[in-house]
Amino acid sequence: MKNIIKTISLLLVTLLMCSQVNGKVIIAIDAGHGGKDSGAVGQYKLYEKTVTLSIANKLKVLINNDKDLKAVMTRSKDNFISVYQRSEIARDQKANLLVSIHADAAPNKSAKGASVWVLSTKRADTELGRWIEQHEKQSELLGGAGDALSEGDNRFLSQAILDLQFSYSQQVGYALATNILTELGKVVSLHKRVPEHASLGVLRSPDIPSVLIEVGFISNLSEEKLLRSDAHQNKIAQAIYRGLKNYIKTNPINKDKG
Repeated sequence: MKNIIKTISLLLVTLLMCSQVNGKVIIAIDAGHGGKDSGAVGQYKLYEKTVTLSIANKLKVLINNDKDLKAVMTRSKDNFISVYQRSEIARDQKANLLVSIHADAAPNKSAKGASVWVLSTKRADTELGRWIEQHEKQSELLGGAGDALSEGDNRFLSQAILDLQFSYSQQVGYALATNILTELGKVVSLHKRVPEHASLGVLRSPDIPSVLIEVGFISNLSEEKLLRSDAHQNKIAQAIYRGLKNYIKTNPINKDKG
């Protein structure tokens, strides 16, 4: 019982830290695809990997010009990184939030508009089982609470704590996605006006609230032309930045993971 009380107390301390204001909010920017993985390709041969990196770099500049924020990149050049490595890179760099940038494609060439995706509950449940089996990861994610768990073998307690982590990350991700969609809707057409849920590997981290932004349909001729434009890319980057800033202003988060 003492071990359970100790663990829950440590978890509560961790969650309460979300209202502290220390240092800068670290935002991981994930430029989708890269290297041998070109992603979607437009009818005029515009590669998704090129668009995502260009917008990511523009967003990085905006974030780093903000005294309260710091940007880190999962990739800064045209190289291949697996989906699962991306959240690990973000964690290694102490990221508080992760924004993954993509461009959509569909057989229907008239499909258009931006959308923002968050982790589905079904995928979160699947990932929860995987994290429970990884004791080293538990300690890494939960700090002192993870150390306390390692003293015993309470699978149910592990599940409860990690479930709280996933639930918190999902709630933050959805609220962040809503803010970003609001700002995107001011500069581009929207394919989906509310955040969508999906089983996407880059959103799998229980400790880093994450969103995936589809900035438009590269398979649509008019949007492919826009996505090639620096001016349009700047509008998208600025909208994402404003969405991030608006969320952070109204929802103080732990600004320094260590």
